[in-house]
Amino acid sequence: KQLDMKNAVLSLFVVMFAFAGSAIAQDLAQGPAIEFEKETHDYGKIKNGANGECTFEFKNTGNAPLIISNAKGSCGCTVPSWPKEPIAPGATAVIKVKYDTKRAGAINKSVTITSNATNEPTKVIRIKGYVEARPTSGAPLNSTGPANN
Repeated sequence: KQLDMKNAVLSLFVVMFAFAGSAIAQDLAQGPAIEFEKETHDYGKIKNGANGECTFEFKNTGNAPLIISNAKGSCGCTVPSWPKEPIAPGATAVIKVKYDTKRAGAINKSVTITSNATNEPTKVIRIKGYVEARPTSGAPLNSTGPANN
């Protein structure tokens, strides 16, 4: 009879911990969540001085307002701008990233986003591509002038 009582108490504890575990898991599923349409923007090959702006659309897939507290480029040539107001559950918004295309060569930069998202409080998005070298400047050749004979 004492063994039955121990089994009953042990079973009760197992059930209590199972409920506590599922309640904790549900708490993690609550709150804002961020999902990006794309995580990398590829400029491909672009001209020196071209428009270096791109956008990253995202959605709050959670059930509470999403607040982005910061977005920081990996260097001064990568400048993000982000919505400062809370993004409602189910709503979409855009982070704009501007890259300085006066810098020739490969682009491989990142933007680190900090938010109150429960799924990814710190999220890294990337830009890549290649900026062509600036055309060499020189005096244009005048082929329409008088010929020297």
